[in-house]
Amino acid sequence: MRVEEFLRRKAALHGGKPAVVTAGRTLSYAELDGMSDAFAAALAGRGIGRGERVVVFMDNCWEAAVAILGILKAGAVFSPFNHQAKAEKLAYVLGNCGAAALVSLARLAPVAAEAAAACPSVRLHVLAGGVSDLLPGALSFEEAVAGQAHTVPHGGIDVDLAMLIYTSGSTGRPKGVMMTHRNVEAASTSVTACIGNEPADVVASALPISFNYGLYQLLMTLHVGMTLVLERSFAYPGAMFETMRRHRATGLPLVPTMAAMILRMRDLEPGFLPDLRYVTNTAAPLPPEHIAGLRRLLPGVAIHSMYGQTESKRGTWLPPDELDRRPGSVGRAIPNTEAYVVDPSGRRCPPGIEGELVIRGPTVMQGYWDDPVATDRVLRLGENPWERVLHTGDLFRTDDEGFLYFLGRMDDIIKCGGEKVAPKEVEAVLHGCPGVSEAIVVGRPDAMLGHVVHAIVVPADPAPSARDVVRHCAARLEPHMVPRSVEFRAELPKTDTGKVSRRLAVMELEAAE
Repeated sequence: MRVEEFLRRKAALHGGKPAVVTAGRTLSYAELDGMSDAFAAALAGRGIGRGERVVVFMDNCWEAAVAILGILKAGAVFSPFNHQAKAEKLAYVLGNCGAAALVSLARLAPVAAEAAAACPSVRLHVLAGGVSDLLPGALSFEEAVAGQAHTVPHGGIDVDLAMLIYTSGSTGRPKGVMMTHRNVEAASTSVTACIGNEPADVVASALPISFNYGLYQLLMTLHVGMTLVLERSFAYPGAMFETMRRHRATGLPLVPTMAAMILRMRDLEPGFLPDLRYVTNTAAPLPPEHIAGLRRLLPGVAIHSMYGQTESKRGTWLPPDELDRRPGSVGRAIPNTEAYVVDPSGRRCPPGIEGELVIRGPTVMQGYWDDPVATDRVLRLGENPWERVLHTGDLFRTDDEGFLYFLGRMDDIIKCGGEKVAPKEVEAVLHGCPGVSEAIVVGRPDAMLGHVVHAIVVPADPAPSARDVVRHCAARLEPHMVPRSVEFRAELPKTDTGKVSRRLAVMELEAAE
């Protein structure tokens, strides 16, 4: 099934139901369907056709939802990109994918215009929320969605590309992950089955729609027929919680930094979100201490711990009833997917032995756009001669029952005096230290040992001293794993999408030294 059919089918079943709720406007399924039909017709009328790439340079607004669905209905490929990006990075993405059109907001016109000027492939600009002298002749988004709505006969099928979603590119250039309609349907079906989503669910998301995790809140909402309450950011969690109570939100997708912010809030009482049914986490595993804190604040709420990459959407899922038995696990493979650990020769590792996680199944990407070398590094021939599987580059182990434990990126492993240190193991201990809100560890060059462990800590109130942190770790870790230095910061290094970045931390440490 093509992704736009999610919307068409649900609009036919319950057109008056709210589909997307924002601070500025609420769109019913019928309105979202009609507006995206009109937007598709406007794109087609200006020559945007099947397979062409259209970049959506917007924040979490209802217009972005309409644009994404309209692009698909025109038979084109959408590529959402972080609205906070600078012109140079946006220009790279436009040029890399050969974008035919750029959809943006009038207030972002200076960046959009500068970027598009360097990309001759861009022949159509669409602006929402006003006009700009910087982009004369741009199509008005408001006029496009108010125009005649009709189905565009593009002839596409479900193995066509649906989207290009660019990785954060904390080192090197961002890479465009190619996902077909079939990929999206498989991921949406599997993940919503794990969570147990139903049409009555109301999902509240502050995750950027340009971020894979945030984007899928929209796609899964349409797949099931739920309602999505879309927040622009999590900068003011108290205000978001008021919105969630008003709309009786039942689902809340989180990343670890959001969980840490919630747990730092002193005015929250257990049960402060009375209608909440579940919380999800992916991007990076939640520390066990954060899981415990969330369970105290959200009694009776199911916490779904997951692991995923942009290249495969989600890979694993830990059922909430397994949290007490294995709080450090990210579960087992999601339905219709296989996840296993291999050694450097590609052979499966027995339980307890560390190796690289491999994902196979219909959620695995088609490759990186216009980058066969990078594609071949991660998509390799598997055990079957007819398929390639995803080598994630992440270090894992399994227990005797097949549950998976994330240890860190393989290239993040710290080699200290001949011993290997998995950063996640040290970070798990750091998060249990009184006064530590968030923490990340990296390797700091050392003349004698090669590297030693350096901890970057966001303190809570009251804050610990560096000596307190080291003593806590020394009582729980082997000597080579104990941080030799501790650095306190107001926040951890993050990518454009808000994901904590070990690579940026390493770069900053190298620059400081």
